[in-house]
Amino acid sequence: MQPKGVEILLVEDNANDAELTLRALKQRNLANQVFLCHDGAEAMEFFADGASPVPKVVLLDLKLPKVDGLEVLRRLKNDNRTKTIPIVVLTSSREEPDIERAYALGANSYIVKPVDFDAFARAVSDVGLYWLLLNHPPQ
Repeated sequence: MQPKGVEILLVEDNANDAELTLRALKQRNLANQVFLCHDGAEAMEFFADGASPVPKVVLLDLKLPKVDGLEVLRRLKNDNRTKTIPIVVLTSSREEPDIERAYALGANSYIVKPVDFDAFARAVSDVGLYWLLLNHPPQ
């Protein structure tokens, strides 16, 4: 069951990366309204009924079980209910075809996960600060 005021939807199958992301968001007091999906199918279910809260941003890994991140991105950007939600691809893939495909499908940003924890935490908190506090999406 989703909390009412989801601001960040984190779609991440790697438990360590999910924990690091949540810890980085907590350091900046941005983790209160994060909902975690462990695979692409869960992410699609989150939006399936149309009653789920619309997050301010989706942090999306590409290499996901069940439904891969590029397919999740494609579906969200092709749905009138979700197409304006900013989607930040947060992945370990530096592959140029992945980058090109993500932007072609409508990704708002593509970030390669830094290996170093401090750099990873800084990247995640900067993303959170920008999309939650600085960005002004349409109503």
